[in-house]
Amino acid sequence: MAPGGGVQDGEVLVGDCVELMARLPEASVDLVFADPPYNLQLNGELLRPNHSRVDGVAEDWDHFADFAAYDRFTRAWLSEARRLLKPDGALWVIGSYHNIYRVGSLLQDLGFWILNDIVWRKTNPMPNFRGRRFTNAHETLLWCARSEEARYTFNYEAMKALNEDLQMRSDWLLPLCVGPERLKRDGRKAHPTQKPEALLHRVLLASTKPGELVLDPFFGTGTTGAVAKRLKRRFIGIEREASYAALARRRIAAVEPALLDAIATQARREEPRIPFGALVERGLLKPGEVLVDASGRFCAKVRADGTLIAAETRGSIHQVGAQLQGAPACNGWAFWHFLHKGRKISIDVLRQKLRAELEGNAARP
Repeated sequence: MAPGGGVQDGEVLVGDCVELMARLPEASVDLVFADPPYNLQLNGELLRPNHSRVDGVAEDWDHFADFAAYDRFTRAWLSEARRLLKPDGALWVIGSYHNIYRVGSLLQDLGFWILNDIVWRKTNPMPNFRGRRFTNAHETLLWCARSEEARYTFNYEAMKALNEDLQMRSDWLLPLCVGPERLKRDGRKAHPTQKPEALLHRVLLASTKPGELVLDPFFGTGTTGAVAKRLKRRFIGIEREASYAALARRRIAAVEPALLDAIATQARREEPRIPFGALVERGLLKPGEVLVDASGRFCAKVRADGTLIAAETRGSIHQVGAQLQGAPACNGWAFWHFLHKGRKISIDVLRQKLRAELEGNAARP
């Protein structure tokens, strides 16, 4: 930790998360990802049908005296998380049926605004060996803005591209952490609840930008840090167990960051806004010029003030397009075309030309 409590990129702090979070400066973090103890309330050993022992979660850090003790702990770290988040920051927390409903209630009590609950459906869940319940095949993530008014980050286009150009749904089918990715110690898994990097990749790509700071107060063996470093996000981790922190540091040191152009994302809402009238002002379209739709069924004239007129209908490119079709709405940029040497060309081409100029990258003729 830097002198005066400043946040150091890539630091892994060892100790109690609430105490260490209290030393960090207010409104200094863009995103919190939290994988807290689930309070699994396990009693005794769990055995497979062949009587071999299931390597589950038996560590002290998952044991709480009762629900009231767990709630006090949860309220304490969530309160610190909210203090540390920037006004437009957000938080992700993952859990199971053992704890996520208690966490969700406290989140709302503290003023967080729940945006989505994500179901992580596991392709390879652990079976229910006793055969008395359904197999627990999913965990739940809550994605929350710091407040209802927060202008949180959501990289919609990146998520859509990741899902083969379909909107990303709130049910994610991903495998548990297995194979070479699973850290081992003395031949056994080093951490009982290591999360897969694919899960953190999706979380960070969806809700952060390159260079932003991610805090993980339950750092474990460093999955959040490894993915953050690869995606050129800054991070700080807090971990109670020194042995886990040491594994995390070694793991993250071996990660190679991606090139910036490979991880940059830009939402359409962040692109410079170009009003249709700007095309007329710049002479790219002239007053009186005729626009048509792709089929040639509808036409309208451009007016000097950046509106269109068609018979008795006049208004914006969107309004006129909708009224001519008898539709409730219309994307005028996609609907209208201008004629150039007998070809229909979308007016969006002209918008992109002006947008490129505003961004300092003028389009080539």
